[in-house]
Formats: sequence, structure tokens, C-alpha cells
Amino acid sequence: LNEIARSQIVANLDLYPQTFGANIKIQRKCRESVVYLLDAVRERLVGFYKATNQKPTRIIVYRDGVSEGQFSEVLHEEMQGIRAACLMLATDFRPPITYIVVQKRHHARMFCKYAQDAVGKAKNIPPGTTVDTGIVSPESFDFYLCSHFGIQGTSRPTRYHVLWDDSKFTSDELQTITYSMCHTYARCTRSVSLPAPVYYADLVATRARCHLRRRMYVLLKHYL
Repeated sequence: LNEIARSQIVANLDLYPQTFGANIKIQRKCRESVVYLLDAVRERLVGFYKATNQKPTRIIVYRDGVSEGQFSEVLHEEMQGIRAACLMLATDFRPPITYIVVQKRHHARMFCKYAQDAVGKAKNIPPGTTVDTGIVSPESFDFYLCSHFGIQGTSRPTRYHVLWDDSKFTSDELQTITYSMCHTYARCTRSVSLPAPVYYADLVATRARCHLRRRMYVLLKHYL
């Protein structure tokens, strides 16, 4: 189990991002990029087409689990896979793609300048607080968004790195889209700290881990 990694892709199946489908595969742990990406994206595109009878006009990818040192490699490999999957659906299908890395593990914390602006018992920054100047990179397109209500402890905003953007979204547009996606998670009546597809991908990974452990147990029981 220590040598195995699970890669999962979640994508919406309707014009409004409320219904999602998932793909999951097993691969070697040393690989960060998703090795079966082309087939998985093609399946998600076909599912979207069957549900809506049309191809998506644009694709926005929220990618979790990538460190900054892997940005270039993963972006290059996965953009190639996504574009190839689109061309498999139709030879003239080249939708604009926006590729965003979601980074949860960092040390940045934010506090309200004025006490009256803080919310909750923990006196956290209010949900929807966004920072795209000052502490962000001067050389790249990134921003911090605290989309959830901090109930206990200090809220940790999520950092978003926009590595590719064919649609030429403004920072405000992407922040609005991302914040809106944080309100669509079906298991919570409030906004959550990550866009819903990222949370669903975590749930898919948890389910796959259970199936994999069960399978390994059966195999070991057979051979021992």
C-alpha cells in the first residue's frame, strides 16, 4: 500500500455545477501527474455531452496535491492530456482551458485590521476575504481566498495558483467563480474552504482507499 497512489478526477455533468461524476485509477506513488489523464478526461467529456447534448464552452481545472517545485512538469503533462482528450471528442474541439492549483498547506494566516470586522468567537476574518496583493507572488497569478467561516481556531485561507488561463479571466472573475464553487458542496449548508470538486475528489480517494485495503486483505488471506 505504501507504493501505491490513487489519482481521481471529478467533473460536473450539467450546465450548472451541481451533478458530478468521478474517475479513479491506481498508479505508482512516485508519479505526481495523473498517468491516465487522457482517458479520464475523455470519459468526463463524454458524460457531460450525454447529459447536456453539447460540449463545454470552456474548461476550468482545480488541481490539488501539487507542490510548487512540480508546477511546470505537472502543468505540461496534464495540459497535453486534456487537449488530446478534447481532440478525441472532436477534431475541431479546442475549448479554452484554465488550470488552477489549489494549495491548502502553507503558513499564511490573516487577521482583521479592525476588531469590529472580525466574525465568530475566534475573531476570524469573514468568509469571502480575498488577498491578491502584497503577500502574493509578484511574478505569477495567484491569490488567497478564505471562503469558509472559521468556527474553531484561526482560519487558514486557501492559496490558488493560476498556472494557465486561455480564457483571460480577470483576478476578480476567477475569485468570484472560485468562491461560488465553495458554496455548492452538498454535505454542508455553509461555504467550505475548498471548491466543491476538490472536496468530492477527496471523498472519492477515501472510498478508493477502503476498496483497495479490502482487496489487499483478500489477496493476503489467499496467499498466507
